[in-house]
Amino acid sequence: MRMDNPNKCSNHNSLANVFATSVTITLLTFGALTIDPLSVVATGEVEDNEENRNVDSSISNGNDLLSSSPLPSPSSQRSTNTDITGSSTSDDADLSTHSSLQDQEFGSLVEGITIDAACGQVVSGVVNLTSNLNCSGDGIIVGGPNTVINMNGFSITGPRQDSSKGGIMVPNVDNVVVNGPGSISNFQAGVLLTGSYGFKLDSTILENNQIAVSMTGADNAEVKQNMIKNNHLGIASHSNSGSKITSNLISGNQLAGITFVNTKSSSMDMNNIHGSQDGVFLDEQSSDNTINANNVLQNAVDINNANGLPLNINSNQYAENNCGVSNPSGLCVGR
Repeated sequence: MRMDNPNKCSNHNSLANVFATSVTITLLTFGALTIDPLSVVATGEVEDNEENRNVDSSISNGNDLLSSSPLPSPSSQRSTNTDITGSSTSDDADLSTHSSLQDQEFGSLVEGITIDAACGQVVSGVVNLTSNLNCSGDGIIVGGPNTVINMNGFSITGPRQDSSKGGIMVPNVDNVVVNGPGSISNFQAGVLLTGSYGFKLDSTILENNQIAVSMTGADNAEVKQNMIKNNHLGIASHSNSGSKITSNLISGNQLAGITFVNTKSSSMDMNNIHGSQDGVFLDEQSSDNTINANNVLQNAVDINNANGLPLNINSNQYAENNCGVSNPSGLCVGR
């Protein structure tokens, strides 16, 4: 049965505004960050009150989201040790020992080293949560490729939804994996990807964030078997290709469950989506995507292809979706 909504235009204007927020959010945190890598690790319940002191001074309220400062290069945040070769002498041995100690001191920035995590820390390698992180600023910032973050059943909690902070931030870093179980809550973006390739997120709870997962220019990302609930917006994909969103429980996200903006050759399969204004929304620039075998129910509009744009315009494919209301009609099984 088709549901008419007198506020439909205003709702979709609101959706467009949030899409713009999800794009500009990529500039907010990283542009303003001047990161002091931390060499300490979390050994108990953690609260870091200073990790984002340089960011906080530039933000006057929750709506001040933009910064024009360039993103610090990950290479500029890392300590580099010179490898000294030559004849074997006692001085050479001392220098080698000193270099080894430096590597350990900055282990959080060196690939291949297993470390514990703390709020505001720039990490790479294998990262383990060993306690709940209660962050007054940003959560974890990934600084190197092939990083694996193991949540180990713990949580990362931010200050509030309008704080302009991110739970796990992946700026221009490839092949990052976040393994649950665990939870990320009370951030502006629970997970924030910008310009990253091959990201994977699984078995994690993302709740009470402004945007649970925000992906911009992040190709071949995979989001599967997560619980995404009670956020303003569930998954926001902007200017991506090759994304796979599979087998997630997405509920009670106020504006939309999953949104594709200028997203191409991506897929949504076997997700359960309910309790939003739009369960699934694709804009007119999103093309050649497949939306198959999803349960999309109890939303104002369950599946929305660019506010009713005919499928032959943007070539998105819909099949075997269990839903009640679609725009245009005919995208739901038996309706």
